[in-house]
Amino acid sequence: MGKETPVRTCVVCRQEKSKGELLRVIRTPEGAIELDKTGRSNGRGAYICKDEKCIGEAKKKRGLEKSLKTAIPESLYKELEKVLKDE
Repeated sequence: MGKETPVRTCVVCRQEKSKGELLRVIRTPEGAIELDKTGRSNGRGAYICKDEKCIGEAKKKRGLEKSLKTAIPESLYKELEKVLKDE
């Protein structure tokens, strides 16, 4: 039997996708908000699609803020957009 791919849900569009198709944002135990590029960092995680629409909606409707229960800095949204352009 093969290893199953983990499935996660986007906090904005609520679509289930494999973990590799989503970006993970975490709130570290110290309270910092950062993009988790490895997908394994310690902290509370929220997933968002690698899509400009979802990132824009997350900003507008504060989807990440609700999931992580803290304010999201503008710099994180810029970092998410930069990751999309680099891919």
